[in-house]
Amino acid sequence: MKRIGFALTMAWAAASGTAHGAESLGAFTDWTAFHDGTGKAKNCFIWSKPKSTAPANVNRGDVYVLVTHWPVDKARNVFEVRAGYPYKEGSEVEVAIDGNKPFKLFTKDSTAWAPDAQTDNAIAEAMRKGRSMTIVGTSARGTKTTDTYSLSGFSGAMGAIDKECK
Repeated sequence: MKRIGFALTMAWAAASGTAHGAESLGAFTDWTAFHDGTGKAKNCFIWSKPKSTAPANVNRGDVYVLVTHWPVDKARNVFEVRAGYPYKEGSEVEVAIDGNKPFKLFTKDSTAWAPDAQTDNAIAEAMRKGRSMTIVGTSARGTKTTDTYSLSGFSGAMGAIDKECK
């Protein structure tokens, strides 16, 4: 629950284009890094918006990806997708880096997460090595969407939060 609560706070910050109470660690091409809190309460995250979304005629809210570190919980590389719409109940989201075999994420409302830390870490490692990421999901209305993200700057942004939230 703590993971989801913090994610909601960071999601709001990312969607608004600001970091409510968070301090910027810098912009890294297509990714931005932040930290929030101090001491044991310190958390760090990076986020980016897609370069393209399809279909173009679908009414959606804010669409973005977050990768978060929670040092106090020893949680790193927590991958989260915000679709801008509620996902179809029980559906999975597919995340493919450079067209490779997709990772499967579980969904809840308008958010998708990796099922475990091992998958979070594998996604982060693939993103560090990759050039682009495609995310495919299905809305509660049955609309299939495809969002494409640039991974340019991802490694730099991750380096900033790796250093800040050890």
